[in-house]
Amino acid sequence: MRAAGMSNTTPASPADADHRAAAVARELRLVAWMRECGSILLGYSGGVDSSYLAAVARATLPAGCFLAVIGRSASYPEEQWIAAHHLARQLDFPVFELSTQELDDPRYAENPVNRCYFCKSELWGRLVPLARERGFAVVCDGTNADDLAGHRPGAAAAAQLGVVSPLAALGFTKSEIRLLSADRGLPTSSQPSSPCLSSRIPYGTPVTPHRLHAIERAEAAL
Repeated sequence: MRAAGMSNTTPASPADADHRAAAVARELRLVAWMRECGSILLGYSGGVDSSYLAAVARATLPAGCFLAVIGRSASYPEEQWIAAHHLARQLDFPVFELSTQELDDPRYAENPVNRCYFCKSELWGRLVPLARERGFAVVCDGTNADDLAGHRPGAAAAAQLGVVSPLAALGFTKSEIRLLSADRGLPTSSQPSSPCLSSRIPYGTPVTPHRLHAIERAEAAL
């Protein structure tokens, strides 16, 4: 039987406390980096990582110094698009949309193992000039430190065009991003990872709008 006045809250373990302390310290460095940049354009998908970056940027930078940009194509799920806009309204940050045409590139449509390279070349090839046109100092994405260990050919395209990955550079892990997102009340804190619809198609099987729409309808039904 619990003694009167005893808390029902389980005390945090030393490991939990260390994890939180490391995450908070990284966030402070992220805030300092954003302030040093002055203005940021973010490739925004509405996923866990880019949503966290958008929330921190909105809280850190003055009005007009942050823009979240969504690249729309058949490989981007409608449900994720709705959630991305909902979060932007909730946090009151600006979102700009542009269409990307990666499916028109046969190198992408053939679905090789480096398919993401051609996708990101198309995306950043549009966002980087947009940032220059609108006077944003830095273009960034939501790549985190855990991502660096995986197969990410798209990262090469980002690097070639000068896109930076502050979460990866500062050592943020996915679990830290989820923890800090929960602290900010972001609905994405427990959201599953959400790669593009093309990722469901085996390498070597061509990516077509018909296949992407069929996958999206099937996943919505499930």
